Amino acid sequence: MATVSNCNIPDDLWYLVEKHVWTRQEDGLVVVGLTDVAQHLAHNILSVTLKAVGRRIGAGKSVATVESSKWVGPVPSPIEGELAEINEALAADPGLLNRDPYGEGWVAKLRAETWDPAAAGLVTGQEGVDAYQAFLTAEGISCA
Repeated sequence: MATVSNCNIPDDLWYLVEKHVWTRQEDGLVVVGLTDVAQHLAHNILSVTLKAVGRRIGAGKSVATVESSKWVGPVPSPIEGELAEINEALAADPGLLNRDPYGEGWVAKLRAETWDPAAAGLVTGQEGVDAYQAFLTAEGISCA
């Protein structure tokens, strides 16, 4: 895991940097979540409203809405697909997004017809770390 401006950025995930979402393939599904940067900017997450399983989600469309002490906004899906599973634990404990954004705090799992992260504008590995470094530097963001 890389640390960029005091933010944790695992280099094995795919990122849509400007939207602060990550994704990975898992058991034939695409898992979507918010990054450490997002949870840091949001501060104390108060609630998560999840979309219904079975719903078709377009790329860039919301899989959930997050409300924090500083912000209310969507969790955009970086890819198109059918919502296969939602993290119902977030409804009872939205703080999972703050405590474990890359693990227990995942948001949704999609069944994608195609998985072409490069076409979706996603970056991973050192390219992802470098893209986040450039973004955080340009925006003056730090997780400290």
